[in-house]
Amino acid sequence: MNHATSPVGAPAGTFTQLLSSTRRGARLARLLAVTELRSRGASQDLTERAELVVAELAANAVLHGRVPGRCFRLTLALDPAAGHLRVEVTDARGDLWPWPAPAEDGPDALPLGGRGLALVTALADHWDCVPHPPGGKTVRAVLTAPADG
Repeated sequence: MNHATSPVGAPAGTFTQLLSSTRRGARLARLLAVTELRSRGASQDLTERAELVVAELAANAVLHGRVPGRCFRLTLALDPAAGHLRVEVTDARGDLWPWPAPAEDGPDALPLGGRGLALVTALADHWDCVPHPPGGKTVRAVLTAPADG
């Protein structure tokens, strides 16, 4: 059975888990993220936004980043004092990078795919993709909890 681990030298608020590159693994990533953030006292708003971001990034890792026999990795790095959460999903397909879908022309244009990263763009403060040697990539999204007011 896989157990969540904190990599050596990782901040105390870091959660990392390897998951199978299957629909079940993507679902488990979302459930684990919610459980982890709730256990660390993250705000409901931050947890709900992170749930959607993790669901999309994990689904993308399974659908577009899958290499047979290779897992994907979910990492959550929460800094409660600053109200920042970094979500990272690493897969084995470094040759296939995500890009936001271009804006469609016309009010009736509804693309059949590519809307997930638009959702990530709307929910996260920013996201990017970086190489993960030897041949994978990591998609990172940063979310900030709203200031109490």
